Amino acid sequence: MKAFQSDLDAFERLGAQVLGISVDSVPSHKEWAKSLGGLSYPLLSDFWPHGAVGQKYGVLTGEGYFQRSIFVVGLDGKIVWSKVWPSGIPDNKEICSILEPQVS
Repeated sequence: MKAFQSDLDAFERLGAQVLGISVDSVPSHKEWAKSLGGLSYPLLSDFWPHGAVGQKYGVLTGEGYFQRSIFVVGLDGKIVWSKVWPSGIPDNKEICSILEPQVS
C-alpha cells in the first residue's frame, strides 16, 4: 500500500482513483495507515457483511481474507482489467500501462 502512496501522483495523472479495501474494520485501517506514515487515499472496509464485496469480485479466500488483487474499473463501471498477486507487491508500472489507454 505504501507503493501506491509513492506512485499516487502517477495514478492521478492517469485519472485513476486509488482505493484500498479489505475485510478489516475501519479502526484497524486507521491504525494500519498510521503505522505506514499515513495514506492519502481511502481505505474501505468490507467488514460487515463480512467479505460481501470481496466475494462478488471473486477474491475472498476460504479463510475470510482478500487475495491481493487489483481491479481497473472503467468510467462505465465495468471491470477493464484485473489481476491477483499470490505474493509480492503489485507492479505499479504494469498498472499504469493498463490505465494509459483508458485515458487516451
